[in-house]
Amino acid sequence: MSVAMKAPGRYVQGFGERKNLGKSIRKLGEKFYFIASPGGYRRNGEEMMQIIRDAGKEVVFGEFHGETTKEEVFLHMEELKKAGCDAVIGMGGGKVLDTAKAVAENLGGIPCVTMPTVASNDSPCSGVAVLYNEQGVVIKALMMRRNPDLVVVDTEIISRSPARQLSAGIGDALATWYEQRACERNHVKTMARGTVTETVSAMCRLCNDLLLRYGKEALDGVKRGQYTEALEKVCEAAILLSGIGFESGGLAAAHAVNDGLAQEPQAHGAYHGEKVAFGLVTQCVLEHMEEKELHALLSFMRDVDLPMTLEQLGVREIHEETLRRAAEMAVVPTQSTRNLREGITAEEVYEAMLRADQIGRTFLGKES
Repeated sequence: MSVAMKAPGRYVQGFGERKNLGKSIRKLGEKFYFIASPGGYRRNGEEMMQIIRDAGKEVVFGEFHGETTKEEVFLHMEELKKAGCDAVIGMGGGKVLDTAKAVAENLGGIPCVTMPTVASNDSPCSGVAVLYNEQGVVIKALMMRRNPDLVVVDTEIISRSPARQLSAGIGDALATWYEQRACERNHVKTMARGTVTETVSAMCRLCNDLLLRYGKEALDGVKRGQYTEALEKVCEAAILLSGIGFESGGLAAAHAVNDGLAQEPQAHGAYHGEKVAFGLVTQCVLEHMEEKELHALLSFMRDVDLPMTLEQLGVREIHEETLRRAAEMAVVPTQSTRNLREGITAEEVYEAMLRADQIGRTFLGKES
């Protein structure tokens, strides 16, 4: 099987980088449809629209209503066409960006720009737009014909974002190398439609190295509302390296458990990256990870405020029926648990989730 990788057309990151947007979009279009939430618009929207106008381009605002549903995507498609726009910009969290990506794809692949205002997930660089229903349950992963044309990461904005969102982004990115190495070991065909390249393998390992080295320092800085050079490293890991890594390196049980936890209402308040972090501990159980490596992983997770127990995800009472449904969803034929090894059953995942919870509680008890 051939090797393959996907990546955004251009990635640019830096303190105050939003101010250079006009230069970056010069060849991407003439009239831009700008999607942001009401809160995102209040914080950054007017400034961004003026920057676009100062570059000699036209811009129209489209308000994001909170969830990346088919209805939301179709609404913005109609508004974009009505306004005569020829490119789309999404600025905000992952769901805003996925909405912009879905709009671009459904309109024939018009130019797409993503501008994350948090580093809570690796959506900005990927060619995947995840669609949900009104209850927040994933219903479809829309595959784009290409990744975003431009990704603009302003670390000044991210340094002012909630620390919990950066922690979640570290959790999402932390699974990248562990899932990729399983996929590489098993010669898995990734979303890039080939097996893992040596380049992507190295990028995933670098992602892990940067998180372990700079994660706590970056998070501590954001907690103080301060920009640090460590944040630059963590943003590169959590947005660029993880974004390319999950798509071209592959997913395994960590993300499948995250998807399965949609069946647990008590966990609905947890961020994607927080659930992925618990899913990673579950994957470690399924892999029979050596105790020394697992302890090092748990120590880092503790240092960057990542959940390793069900209670930390909001699951105050463990209901067997609900947790078994989550395990069943994690092993449906379309899920990535099979990339860890063939034949993993829902019973194995259920037992691994309980074991992961026990390991986390024991670790935290010993450390306290």
